[in-house]
Amino acid sequence: MSRLLYESSVSYKGYLIIPFIFGKVDNYEIFSYKLLSEIGRKSHFHKVENPAKVYGISIRNIVDIAQEHIDINAEFISYEDGFRSRYVYRHNLIIVFKEKNKFFYDHYPPEFLNNLAAPKLFSSEYECLRWVQEGLDGRNIRKNLQ
Repeated sequence: MSRLLYESSVSYKGYLIIPFIFGKVDNYEIFSYKLLSEIGRKSHFHKVENPAKVYGISIRNIVDIAQEHIDINAEFISYEDGFRSRYVYRHNLIIVFKEKNKFFYDHYPPEFLNNLAAPKLFSSEYECLRWVQEGLDGRNIRKNLQ
């Protein structure tokens, strides 16, 4: 599997659709997708790869396929965008959440949907993003070694 194309991800009705290049046939790219769910492990679609079992010929095509599958099969619908504060840095997906005036994040590397986030709370979204950026740049490690 190629890296997940977080920069082309689409938030839709409580799910984050994340396309990736599944393979190539005669120099044409075939796309698939993975899903994240706002309700996490409570959803049987959380971290699932292509539950529709249909592949696409473009990013837009695979997103349309995923949206249609969600419309038909979703166990819940959310009209709030729980993935609105998502960022891509060095091909990593960072999703920032706010709860009771504290911020925390989920961090997914480019190749797979395993959350690498540290259990840390922040007082602002900026502070949270700065922490993640410093970690990905290796600056947090250098600070702790000094």
